Amino acid sequence: MKNAKLCFLFMCLMLTLAGINHSYAQLQPPAPSPSAFVSQNVGFTKISIDYSSPGVKGRKVFGELEKYGVTWRAGANAPTTIEFSTGVNIDGTNLRPGKYSIFITPQQSGDWTVHINGKGNAVSAYMKDGKIDEDALAKDDAVTIKVAPVMASDSQERLTYSISAGDNKVAKVTMSWERIRLSFAVDTQVDQKLEGFKGVFN
Repeated sequence: MKNAKLCFLFMCLMLTLAGINHSYAQLQPPAPSPSAFVSQNVGFTKISIDYSSPGVKGRKVFGELEKYGVTWRAGANAPTTIEFSTGVNIDGTNLRPGKYSIFITPQQSGDWTVHINGKGNAVSAYMKDGKIDEDALAKDDAVTIKVAPVMASDSQERLTYSISAGDNKVAKVTMSWERIRLSFAVDTQVDQKLEGFKGVFN
């Protein structure tokens, strides 16, 4: 009887240890650039941004880590994407509902360029001989926006995207990293959509 109890306790201990080992085997270290997501309803449109958030980690980001004049994927790991549930207008260009990639070309002086890629490609799709094929990239851009970067007084450790609803018609999308703040407007075309509804019911 005593031996049976000892055997039962031993088996219970082995099963417990096996469960602990299995849990540790499944536990992964935290990602250096964790995935992040932000979404905001503006007018009739849901705007969503899916990205990975790298850290500064004591480095000089723009000009060194991300070279001036070189198009960057605007995040880390997988492509940074922006999705619109309805049609929108950015910088005078109408965009259909759907998912787009965001790339950014930083500059040492003057405006930076925000690329809204119409094919949702990764920036690596445009690499040729170790460099970005800017002509191929331009062909797939749904819209490119010239944006003046704003230098903030405080440093943002992790890259972050935010979406402001503003007047609930025009959204403000902002990328913040290190001391750079880069924003562009997304017109969700509320008035045009309301006119369309009126036309249906008149």
